Amino acid sequence: MNKRLWIMALFALIATKGFTQIQEPGTKPNAAQAAMIKRGYGMFMHFGLNTFTDDEWSDGTTPVEKYNPTHLDPDQWVRTARDAGFRYVLLITKHHDGFCLWDSKYTTYDVGSAPVKTDVVKAVSEACKKYGLQFAIYYSLWDRHEPSYKEKDPQQYINYMLNQLTELFTNYGTICELWLDGGWDRKPGDWGVDQVYKLVKKYNPACAVSVNHTIVNEEGQRHFTVPSNMTEDNKYFFQYFPSDFRLWDPKLITKFDKKQYLHQGKSYYMPFEHTICLSKRWNWFQKSVQQPVRDQDELEELFYWCTDNDNSLVVNVPPDASGRIREYEANAVIELGKRLGLALKKPLPKNGRFISFNQPVTASSSGKGEKRPFEAGAINDGKLDSRWEAAATDSTASLVMNLDPSETFNKISIFEYQDFRDLPDGFSNIRVPRIQEYAVDIEVNGGWETIFLGDQPMGDCKVIRLPRSYATGKLRFRVIRTNGTPSINEICVINTLKKK
Repeated sequence: MNKRLWIMALFALIATKGFTQIQEPGTKPNAAQAAMIKRGYGMFMHFGLNTFTDDEWSDGTTPVEKYNPTHLDPDQWVRTARDAGFRYVLLITKHHDGFCLWDSKYTTYDVGSAPVKTDVVKAVSEACKKYGLQFAIYYSLWDRHEPSYKEKDPQQYINYMLNQLTELFTNYGTICELWLDGGWDRKPGDWGVDQVYKLVKKYNPACAVSVNHTIVNEEGQRHFTVPSNMTEDNKYFFQYFPSDFRLWDPKLITKFDKKQYLHQGKSYYMPFEHTICLSKRWNWFQKSVQQPVRDQDELEELFYWCTDNDNSLVVNVPPDASGRIREYEANAVIELGKRLGLALKKPLPKNGRFISFNQPVTASSSGKGEKRPFEAGAINDGKLDSRWEAAATDSTASLVMNLDPSETFNKISIFEYQDFRDLPDGFSNIRVPRIQEYAVDIEVNGGWETIFLGDQPMGDCKVIRLPRSYATGKLRFRVIRTNGTPSINEICVINTLKKK
């Protein structure tokens, strides 16, 4: 065979076999990771059988007849995402119960067997094309309905997943991300993650793939590493390999997040994707009772925190049993997008320059936690899950943070630690603030001057926007009245003005 015919044969082989060069993660962002970093901000949508039963996790025995939306409108979902400034939509295609939002050839536990047979995956995919958004999917590894899941040979269920994922990746256009969940129910090696990764990359090399709880402390061990501890390169290990990004739902990353992780002696670059709920009650699937949404200030600060440092954020905005996103929830995310000035072709906005991280802090008192003291330095360590707490007898506690007097600031955001009260569904909860009145003072000429006085509860996140800039060597946070022992996760002192 001459050279020209050999090349033609090679191209024919590529065309017929669907051959593609699979680009696994490396020391720098691969194509999938670069595209993910550019997207940055997506809308998560939990919808399925659980929407109709007020459950978060159902066990796969709920009759398909329960799935019966009265005004199903996926176009409204994606239109809301477009209006809110989201760059992509991440749809639950199959949750742990095994119910599928498309008519799968491999199960009858799907919309094809339900009263409303609309292919939701197709409808959302087409709406994404219509409104110029990218389309991503969530697929649960854990399946509490599918019979092959219970077989001793894990490959039988892996084949089931590969068949369903082939349906998803061949019938619904370009899929930019695959978010896998439920891996805790089996050993990591029994999920066939390498086979899933290879299949996905065959159809879209630029599709980012990951499994929830991606990273562990020790290779081969299930000692999970929380994102706030990921402050060192090449210290922690893949639990699921290959993966293109890190997940730990619903934890938040540290401000000093590092990107290099280990597998079999090699280092790989891995960005992080955050997931948060729009609901104050922290519910993923919509409930029959209306739930309040997070305050705009908290949503804005979490947006900045989660999309910083080449990481990304998805916000869960679930449709209700009617098949539509509730208007007040749609308005909340649209208002947030307008506040942030989001637009598809504009870079995602930043919070400003933080001048408070790791500056010396002293407290009037510090309590003792079960595992470690509630030290004052927790309030500016860049972690939203560490905290300072006063001693039980110190109800009017105070904190003093040293600052560089040459640095100006015009904004302070405060994340108060709150008490949690669990609700009957086992997932949702109510956050209860402790601090009722408080003040922020700055040192001026050897004395204290109050720049803010708050006479109402702090709420989920207090943002103090100052009408002018200040500079000081010391900033004091002072508790005036509280319903419990004062406790703070983080106090951020920020300059939002660009340097001239």
